[in-house]
Amino acid sequence: MGQGNQGDRWDAGDYEQSSSAQLVWARELIAKLNLQGDECVLDLGCGDGKITAEIAKLLPKGSAVGIDSSQAMIELAQTRHATQRNLKFLRLDACHLNFSGEFTLIFSNAVLHWIEDHPAVLQGIGRSLRPGGKILLQMGGLGNAADMIDAVETVTQTHSWQRYFTNFTFPYHFYSPQDYEQWLPAAGLKPQRLELIPKDMTHAGKAGLAGWLRTTWFPYLQQVPESQRDRLLAEIVDCYLDRHPMTADGKTHVRMVRLEVEAAKN
Repeated sequence: MGQGNQGDRWDAGDYEQSSSAQLVWARELIAKLNLQGDECVLDLGCGDGKITAEIAKLLPKGSAVGIDSSQAMIELAQTRHATQRNLKFLRLDACHLNFSGEFTLIFSNAVLHWIEDHPAVLQGIGRSLRPGGKILLQMGGLGNAADMIDAVETVTQTHSWQRYFTNFTFPYHFYSPQDYEQWLPAAGLKPQRLELIPKDMTHAGKAGLAGWLRTTWFPYLQQVPESQRDRLLAEIVDCYLDRHPMTADGKTHVRMVRLEVEAAKN
């Protein structure tokens, strides 16, 4: 999902084709919402809109709004889901929410690790919720994708690539439950559950792994000339699979850690 400083750099169509794991995890998260059907839901970082659309279908007496900072994502979402009457999409940065008490529930899946300033997001969430409203957020948490990060950094620090990464800043922000214990009360939100959850992300073979890397690790690829990006991607995939081979069923596996946050507005 396109948020933070990366908002205009997403390939919306490629993401739509390469985000199957995010969809599976989002459906698991939606089940935890225990929707009654009359909620007003805000989806932070809606991407191509498919998750927000699934939520809206569970709200016959409610509505859903998806926001994303990527214009390409919003346009794709609007095109794909134009016929759902209780669903709309807006281009908006999660750090600058401009709602006031409009939502009973705020949801986010696999987005907030793109954003450094989580306190700013939470302040906006606090303003956007009605009294008693709830939030359920899932994002990359402390220790997420450590094995993949090691492979990426091994390759990008080799002689062939190092010159492109001399001023590169790590683009993700993986926080802990302890961080949220401080931030939530400051935004008028009462913590209910703060949990780091290990996950096994699987993809179909080298092509599936490469598709995920291409669409969600693009800050690395965009550091090098376009003509060399496929070669960099292939080297990262090979490095990772040398250390963490495919299983007998042809699946690749990446150890992930998700931070789940449940809280309510005081």
